[in-house]
Amino acid sequence: MEHLSDQAAIPNLNANWVNAKGAWAIHIVLIVALKIFFSIIPGIKRDTSWTLTNITYMFGSYLMFHWVQGIPFEFNAGAYDNLNMWEQMDNGDQFTPTKKFLLSVPICLFLASTHYTHYDLTYFTINVLALLGVIVPKLPVSHRLRVRFLSGPPEDRYIDER
Repeated sequence: MEHLSDQAAIPNLNANWVNAKGAWAIHIVLIVALKIFFSIIPGIKRDTSWTLTNITYMFGSYLMFHWVQGIPFEFNAGAYDNLNMWEQMDNGDQFTPTKKFLLSVPICLFLASTHYTHYDLTYFTINVLALLGVIVPKLPVSHRLRVRFLSGPPEDRYIDER
């Protein structure tokens, strides 16, 4: 309960930028830049460059929105320490315009990469696994659910509630 009052006291600068002008455009710019980067590397075919673009974007998106918890600022008394960025955005509300956009970008990138790899089964499998890895944590059923393989147990589980 204390965390909720702390969260309402000061605006969350860590997550509010996603609603600012140009925040949505950066995702498209990043995807285009990744595609150009992987296309100019000698020896990489178009199929592979689309899959690498897809995997790189999905990995970066997962890392940024779902893996890292807390905020880099020290002005909120730890109110967001146990929340990842996806849970911090829009005060945790689901299906806001920003969250719908961020949910649709990986799907559109998956569709484009699947089309340009000519529906090859190997590339399709890689791309669909990357898509599932970034879409499932965005769903409401995954809200505040932690599935971690390389980190210890969450600290808030062991707080004494007296």
